[in-house]
Amino acid sequence: MSALKSKFWLDALIRRAESAFASAYVIRRGDEDAGAILVKVVSGSQLAHLYVPSRDDQGERIWTRRPETDEASLDAYCHKRADQDPDIWIVEIEDRQGRHFLTEPVENP
Repeated sequence: MSALKSKFWLDALIRRAESAFASAYVIRRGDEDAGAILVKVVSGSQLAHLYVPSRDDQGERIWTRRPETDEASLDAYCHKRADQDPDIWIVEIEDRQGRHFLTEPVENP
């Protein structure tokens, strides 16, 4: 089975967030077919979480939450990743409850 194209997957994530009355914004557009996606969730003033994709032992996508919660630190990490990978997408979800709307497994540090 082939992986979903990045833009298609991201559009579905945004629809899930918006259907639950959260706001979702594409901060940086990447490659529509195979660009990696970083998901930043903001739940309050200066409190945020960043979810980074990786693969498990079977090659399935999982998400890892970065340990930082300071929004400025997470933004700096995103900019650094974007400088290293021009194909990367960055999406920001604003949700009072701090939901990420990811359907794949999420690992916390």
